[in-house]
Amino acid sequence: MIVARFVIAVALVAATPAAAQTHDPAMHAMPGMTMSPSQPADAPAAVATQSAPATDAATQPPPAPTGLAAERLYPPGAMDAAYAAMLQEHGGMPAYMLLFNIAEYQVRNGSDGYRWDGQAWFGGDINRFVLKSEGEGSTRGGLETGEVQALFSHAIGPYFNLQAGLRQDFQPTPARTYATIGVEGVLPYWFETEAAVFLSNHGELLGRLQGYYDQRITQRLILQPRIEANLSAQDIAETGIGAGVSNIELGLRLRYEIRREFAPYFGISYDSKIGKTADFARIGGNDVHNSSIVFGIRMWI
Repeated sequence: MIVARFVIAVALVAATPAAAQTHDPAMHAMPGMTMSPSQPADAPAAVATQSAPATDAATQPPPAPTGLAAERLYPPGAMDAAYAAMLQEHGGMPAYMLLFNIAEYQVRNGSDGYRWDGQAWFGGDINRFVLKSEGEGSTRGGLETGEVQALFSHAIGPYFNLQAGLRQDFQPTPARTYATIGVEGVLPYWFETEAAVFLSNHGELLGRLQGYYDQRITQRLILQPRIEANLSAQDIAETGIGAGVSNIELGLRLRYEIRREFAPYFGISYDSKIGKTADFARIGGNDVHNSSIVFGIRMWI
């Protein structure tokens, strides 16, 4: 059977006219391709040439902008007002926020206490007015430290703002007023950071570094480690602050976001006075180290 099929195939090939077997490159030419008239019909297809376009668009100048049709119907003043309104509605409008990252009750060894750390701002993406406040106290002794900052904030990049203004302390006494300059922003991997320098009306120079990170365990359960360090360029006996690093606070808080704007939390906090600041605390009969179990609410509007 196989031999018979082979014989039939050979016979069909032999019976095919020679003209039908002639290879015609023109039949296989791509659209827009022409054959050179000097080449024979059976020349290889590699000698085919592509016909040049009538005009080269790459060398032509771009068309002139025509503008909006409305510009031909309305005066320039009306169009400028419309453009300004559009820019404001699509990202240029002022906004605001009130955030309390910490608002908590602290269970301590001895007298329990409370603590807050929050800020409010109003403005746009580039310039804002910012109010910051933080402090702590005890249920027996009242307010221990408390301050308010009024700052002008200017964006210096996609993730950082330069801030400058005034800080007013209410405790400890005697109260101080400071000129303030610092930066606030987000480091890679979403570490929220702040760094500021304070110059008091008595010529005292202080500094502060703080940061925290929101580690999502689930979409609603979030663990927030936090650190804050305060520094001083000199000893300030009146307020019990020593030169160098005066104190460090470490915190770990676990919150559950009932809503993004409202999240109760609990955790632990540890505060330690260092160096000469610790000596001032011992002289005044105050604790050098404080460990607390904390319960609070993180909220924003």
